[in-house]
Amino acid sequence: MQNLPLQLYRAADVRALDHLAITQYGIPGFELMTRAGTAVFTSIRRNYPRARTLAVFCGGGNNAGDGYVVAALARSAGYRVKLYALTDPAQLSGDAATAYRQFTDQGGVTLRFSDGEVLAGVDLIVDALLGTGLDRPVSGVFAGAIAAINQSGLPVIAVDIPSGLHADTGAVMETAVKADRTLSFIGLKQGLFTGEAADYCGVIEFAGLEVPEAVYASVPISARLTRKSPWPPRKRCSHKGHYGHVLVIGGNLGYSGAARLAAQAALRTGAGLVSLATRSAHAQVLNMAQPELMCAGVETVEQLAPLLEKASVLAIGPGLAQDDWAKTMLDAALTWQMPMVMDADALNLLAQSPARKDNWVLTPHPGEAARLLAMSSAQVQQDRFAAATALQAQYGGVAVLKGAGTLIKSTGCLAVSCTGNPGMASGGMGDDLTGVIAGLIAQGLDLATAAEQGVYVHGLAADSAAKHGGERGLAAGDLLPWLRHWVNQ
Repeated sequence: MQNLPLQLYRAADVRALDHLAITQYGIPGFELMTRAGTAVFTSIRRNYPRARTLAVFCGGGNNAGDGYVVAALARSAGYRVKLYALTDPAQLSGDAATAYRQFTDQGGVTLRFSDGEVLAGVDLIVDALLGTGLDRPVSGVFAGAIAAINQSGLPVIAVDIPSGLHADTGAVMETAVKADRTLSFIGLKQGLFTGEAADYCGVIEFAGLEVPEAVYASVPISARLTRKSPWPPRKRCSHKGHYGHVLVIGGNLGYSGAARLAAQAALRTGAGLVSLATRSAHAQVLNMAQPELMCAGVETVEQLAPLLEKASVLAIGPGLAQDDWAKTMLDAALTWQMPMVMDADALNLLAQSPARKDNWVLTPHPGEAARLLAMSSAQVQQDRFAAATALQAQYGGVAVLKGAGTLIKSTGCLAVSCTGNPGMASGGMGDDLTGVIAGLIAQGLDLATAAEQGVYVHGLAADSAAKHGGERGLAAGDLLPWLRHWVNQ
């Protein structure tokens, strides 16, 4: 995804871009459709050089028109094409009808799809069924075609978006095509990068179709992808006081590892000093593996106060639990005005007694977000963009909605991270992230930048660890050396 543009759009906004290109810059609609189909066919030839027989699935509208262009180009190049028309071509209008006539004028024929269709002798499937306008669950013959595509075991390239995936939310509308490659046109749709999209889009490519840059100035983006930004180099006369003091509060009885992971991550991210306020029962052993950590046994507010006075950033929640000790620690932390990163049970306690602050970063997973918003996790996942926006509006500061395609919402534009992998589905990863963000805030990054860069670097570290050892068995501690690597790049 490194070569993709950063700007993301809702489907309606991309249609606006398309309309402006046609009406204000004189690019005929059929010319844009031809460019789209050509981009898909070029991708097929580049990525699937051995494919000689294509099954092209076309629905209605301009997405189908793109499919007919692909089919016509493939026939002209000597490919064998089986085109399944799920919408009567006689019902097509405008540019899509022109594309259909172009296909039939060169001798192309359409086939009627029926449930149970066996795609024998096919090398590659082109999905041009539904496009970005889908706003209701997929059913009927379209659901049957999607089932046949997914059961075929063949490589699939999706035209603009996998059919059945919602372009704005990334939610699956009952069923969706599982593509190996998706080629998106004019503007990247935000739904390709979060929600369930990661299981359906495969490799995402982008084709701008030579739309003039001036067109994009007229339509605001809805979100943007994150990238690692350059950080200022350290001065040669630096000392530890220049890079902040992170205080991690957590590690209740039985949960000491979570707090240590967060503290280690803050240290490996570059914080000058890291302290850990935890239960007295295990305070003396928590820094055995990382002696640079300053661990203190804390049972009362009076014992916590001196640590708060020395800290510049708080990270609270990893291993905190929800007992009286946890509530006492959180209540005390909330009285201080320094920047704060909240995770895990700190968020669950916040959901019980909601508050709002502008100088904190909240890092919920979908279950925690659901409790904060008094809804179900399924509702959160159905529209993660809306959920992240609601979290920030209700609680202030910066909201980081974790998951595949983590979202970061501050008062500015919503950001989407495309780093990370399924190996991160293991305990402790969120504790790492809490420490990373806190460590970046300690070094002077503002909250929104620290959250965006923290999420991005955290994912990069996980990707590097998975690349060198595999996704299965990836542990949160495996990210620590890679965190240090990536914050120095």
